[in-house]
Amino acid sequence: MVTVEGRNAGLHRAFPWLSTLMMALVLVLPDPAQAQSLGQGVSAFKRQDYVAASRVFIPLAERGNAAAQSHLGYMFETGRGVPQNYAEAAMWYRRAAEQGDSLAQYSLGLLYDRGLGVPRNIIEASKWLNLSTVAAPPQARDARARIRDAVTTKMTRGEIAEARLRALEWAPSRER
Repeated sequence: MVTVEGRNAGLHRAFPWLSTLMMALVLVLPDPAQAQSLGQGVSAFKRQDYVAASRVFIPLAERGNAAAQSHLGYMFETGRGVPQNYAEAAMWYRRAAEQGDSLAQYSLGLLYDRGLGVPRNIIEASKWLNLSTVAAPPQARDARARIRDAVTTKMTRGEIAEARLRALEWAPSRER
């Protein structure tokens, strides 16, 4: 008789990346209980009612919703519905980026490249842009790769190696 553990162990040996993929999906997918509220915020955002969107996104973001955090980062970066504040934008982008939100990773990488809201750090910029490019939807991947590559041209070989190592060592983590 094959036990469930035995079957799972065989799967893990055959596909060692499978458990990592499953964990990443769990971390990135939104909580269904928050989906309706998030949808309301996104609708308000699309209508350009940024004040209403911020009222929806702030409590969700504070509870760890990565999509709401990413939207708030953008709103603080651009001053839509909230006062423009690059440090606040970077904080929200970082919280979403750490959970695996690729758009937040991209935006945080750009802030590091320009030194907006965070100290200018080309290695951190490259790390986040690398992660964002790998996780980007197919239609965004080429554009993100071009930006990542443009940042890389400003780096030494040692800085490039350090950024790649940081990206390889990174793993998403869900907020508690």
